[in-house]
Amino acid sequence: MAAVRDVEIDPEGTFKYILVRLQRPGGGEQRDIVRGTKAAEFHNHIFEKVNPEMEKLGYECKCLGGGKIEHNSKDKKIRVFGLSTGYGKADHSVTVEILKKEYTDYEITWSDDKK
Repeated sequence: MAAVRDVEIDPEGTFKYILVRLQRPGGGEQRDIVRGTKAAEFHNHIFEKVNPEMEKLGYECKCLGGGKIEHNSKDKKIRVFGLSTGYGKADHSVTVEILKKEYTDYEITWSDDKK
């Protein structure tokens, strides 16, 4: 699982994100990852890109929910909020803990706000 990065998000802007659980078939180790991009019009577009990539590496994927990320790299701030109509709201507190591993010098917050 070390080959898979915990976080892949756009370096700037406001965009959709999903929280994905990776697991080896038949159980065993599992891990949650964050993926987000402005290129995705809908949350499922992100999952449709991630799922085949992870299957090639031998993982099963499950989308745990989604939301939005506002990434301000100049001020080193990330805000996690909103929800996915299709997948429901991700546990933003889990997302924030994952983001903190990658963006150690950032101020990272979350809320249930829609905007």
